[in-house]
Amino acid sequence: MGTPLSPREDQTLEVIDRLYDAYPDTTISLNFSTRLELLIAVMLSAQCTDERVNSVTADLFETYTSAEEFANADQDELAEAISSITYFNNKAKYIRSACTDIVEIHDGEVPDTMDELTDLAGVGRKTANVVLQHGHEIVEGIVVDTHVQRITRRLGLTTEEYPGPIEADLMSIVPEEDWKDFTHLMISHGRETCTAISPDCGDCVLEDICPSSKDDNEVDLASGDPW
Repeated sequence: MGTPLSPREDQTLEVIDRLYDAYPDTTISLNFSTRLELLIAVMLSAQCTDERVNSVTADLFETYTSAEEFANADQDELAEAISSITYFNNKAKYIRSACTDIVEIHDGEVPDTMDELTDLAGVGRKTANVVLQHGHEIVEGIVVDTHVQRITRRLGLTTEEYPGPIEADLMSIVPEEDWKDFTHLMISHGRETCTAISPDCGDCVLEDICPSSKDDNEVDLASGDPW
């Protein structure tokens, strides 16, 4: 006989099962066709909607088609091209710097390890996890964005407050084969039902197993998109 599951593990499995039923086709919503495009799209998505990023990258990826072209881009011209994105000046600098390293250190290819990715300018563990999962089919962890951060705390799956500890906590209770999908299930549920303000608990498939659904004083605990 195997080791009995803890109540938190039991609840996690029930959450995953119900959300798979509710969102069977959930996946990443950023548009990309190469690993480089994925990396840049994720960098741009910090504290910005995927919808906005997709509208910007539709033209951006036609203008700049390689790491070398991004690395050699004029700062002002690149910033202007992404000016409707939050923090566009800083993100333009990060993109140019990251692409310079990709060209000079990685022979123009987006690296496939956590350490090499997080060594790039503007790339934290969240961004690296997304690139590894969807660009290289390597799953090393769970992407913790604001939806994951908010909903897992509301569900009582974790009491941690910050992305790093939340990820480590979730990796101990979410089956490894679900790590990649777990984030997208949370994102879909966060957009559809468990919104940051005024979540629709009455129409939530998790209402009966969510301790926060009966908490009238609950406040949102995630107010920024951690990289």
